[in-house]
Amino acid sequence: MARREEPPKRIAVQNRKARFDYHILETVEAGVVLTGSELKSLRAGHGSLVDSYAQDVGNELYLYNVHIPQYASARENHEPNRVRKLLLHRKEIDRLVGAITRRGMTIVPLSIYFNQRGRAKVQLGLGQGKKLHDKRATTKDREWKREQGRLLRQSTKE
Repeated sequence: MARREEPPKRIAVQNRKARFDYHILETVEAGVVLTGSELKSLRAGHGSLVDSYAQDVGNELYLYNVHIPQYASARENHEPNRVRKLLLHRKEIDRLVGAITRRGMTIVPLSIYFNQRGRAKVQLGLGQGKKLHDKRATTKDREWKREQGRLLRQSTKE
């Protein structure tokens, strides 16, 4: 049988700073419990994942510091910075919590997107914090790659 290609995911919110601040070792997809006004606001492309993280409370994972602004046309709105429950299998939760406690890692949300069925999902990254010299090296590499691209474009024009 021929494989069907998956349609691209529609990204609502991204945390670009996370890959700069952390070495992301592994990514996990998780569901998230949201209200109707939060979904409407995310579909409109509003929200922020800056300084957000996931933490375990009573054998469950919760998302903290995710800012989803109130939806203007909603009758009953939500709290913009409320704590949101993540939906994962028990084995995944145990594995992630073990990595946090044993190895001193952090669970950072990388993006919130809508899958092909229209469900909101969170891409979580299991990361280890970068030191200042690692961040400098990342910046240096990014600038060098940008310079290489410029040089290649100039050489192809000539």
